Amino acid sequence: MKVCVVGAGAREHALAHVLSRDTEVVVSPGNPGIPNSTVDSPEEIGADLFVIGPEDPLVNGLADRLRKSGKKVFGPGSDGARLEGSKAWMKQVLNEAGVATARHGSFTDEKQALDFLDNMGDLFVIKTDGLAAGKGVLVTEDRAEAADAVKSYLTGDAFGDAGKTIIIEEGLTGPELSVLAICDGEQAFALSPAQDFKRIGDGDTGLNTGGMGAYSPVPIASQEIVDSIMEEAVSPTLTALQKRNIDYRGVLYCGLMFTPDGVKVLEYNVRFGDPETQVVLPRLTSSLSDLLFSAASGHLVNPPTFSTEASVTVVCAAENYPTSPKKGALIKGIDEANELAGVKVYCAGIDHTDNGFITSGGRVLSVTGCGENLDHARERAYKGVNMICWEGMQYRSDIATHPTGKEKAS
Repeated sequence: MKVCVVGAGAREHALAHVLSRDTEVVVSPGNPGIPNSTVDSPEEIGADLFVIGPEDPLVNGLADRLRKSGKKVFGPGSDGARLEGSKAWMKQVLNEAGVATARHGSFTDEKQALDFLDNMGDLFVIKTDGLAAGKGVLVTEDRAEAADAVKSYLTGDAFGDAGKTIIIEEGLTGPELSVLAICDGEQAFALSPAQDFKRIGDGDTGLNTGGMGAYSPVPIASQEIVDSIMEEAVSPTLTALQKRNIDYRGVLYCGLMFTPDGVKVLEYNVRFGDPETQVVLPRLTSSLSDLLFSAASGHLVNPPTFSTEASVTVVCAAENYPTSPKKGALIKGIDEANELAGVKVYCAGIDHTDNGFITSGGRVLSVTGCGENLDHARERAYKGVNMICWEGMQYRSDIATHPTGKEKAS
């Protein structure tokens, strides 16, 4: 079998790396650090299966076009991709499915939105309705800051058209969890859970990013808890989509929080998480290509199996990320890090020159360590990070430091 992975980041590098255990892989467009990358577009490539990584091509209908030409595709059509393309629509589906989520409202009018803020307690969450590369979320206890965000989002100053409709949610507190469910349109299998870290700084401080690290497994996520999430959130959501004549074949990424009032769904994404993919897939002991092909064919059969080992990934980011990442810095140490036992470097925002790899994006590399437990995996991941350097390189030093469940607001 030949698989085409669509995308250019560390997530796609991890997908290609694990898929290549038992199948031929090509990555479109990939990047200079991902083997078998090609400038050919997915619609020009002959492959037995297409696995679409990022949300933008899914929202824009790439899976629909490939399926129309007779291809097997792992990734929802544009109808199902609305779960991520429109947070307001996603909340409607959650409500219809009876899935527990934060109290919320959707707004295009500034006055109505500001009035709603006054009834939301002391913790405010403001989100863009549309795609904002993981950065369109503000969590604050400052009413004035929340009001400023409402104004800048709705005017388009902050995120353009993506923010001209906003979601305001009650702030929830508690440990978060990411459960990636592999769906064939009717049923779903859960991958091993992960926990990610969105803020740029240690201790969950600073601006939101696309993700600065992750680990798996998560001690607080027992099999019983995962089973209840599948039964009470993922399955009802698939049923709600079916009622709308949506045949959802792809990843349903369920972002959850353990609140004092029980587990609640924060959001759905319609693709593999980044950086969660970099810690979940390396632990897979069954065939990823068979799993994704069966889902794309509408016939999931065998649930995935995972190693008892742990994985920790640390994202290395460019100077000034996430606001205005500096490009062009020469990167050293990738090969040396990859030679370490239990370490794999997944490439994202990089380019190649005669002098070697240089930074070309915000999140540049994901360094994943695998070990017999989380402490061992974390030690290996940071040993790999310490082999790598470039001017202005930044990363968090506290990924998986407290794996019993970081407390945060969202």
